[in-house]
Amino acid sequence: MKAYLDTSVIVPYFIPEPCTPVINRFVRGPDRSLIVSTLAAGEFASAISRLLRMNLLSQENAVNRLTAFDGWLSTAIETIEIEAADVRLAGMFVRRLDLGLKMPDAIHAAVCRRHGLTLVTRDGRLDQASQVLGISTEIPA
Repeated sequence: MKAYLDTSVIVPYFIPEPCTPVINRFVRGPDRSLIVSTLAAGEFASAISRLLRMNLLSQENAVNRLTAFDGWLSTAIETIEIEAADVRLAGMFVRRLDLGLKMPDAIHAAVCRRHGLTLVTRDGRLDQASQVLGISTEIPA
């Protein structure tokens, strides 16, 4: 399976949360090709920065998490660039008011649609909207 990880899955892989053991099992599971977009990478850095600003991570810990993420990204993960077509399609998804999508989540869905990927997320709204849009999803359990 080609599994596209959104930020809700990436963050607990690097920052301990109650769901981290489940995420670890999923990420390390067999027969998966893991994919991260440049958007998700940017969102991860933003999440680390936010934790630092909130004094939930030290400067050193934040740098260590970013370094670990960069190493993981360069050795174990395929990275996909966001394209203008993804942003246009995401804009159409956001205009579907019944879906209730935010633009970054819609971009994740659009990338999965373009590449035929399974969207792996912990975001219930994104999961439901993606299913309506015919995008395969999985919530790690």
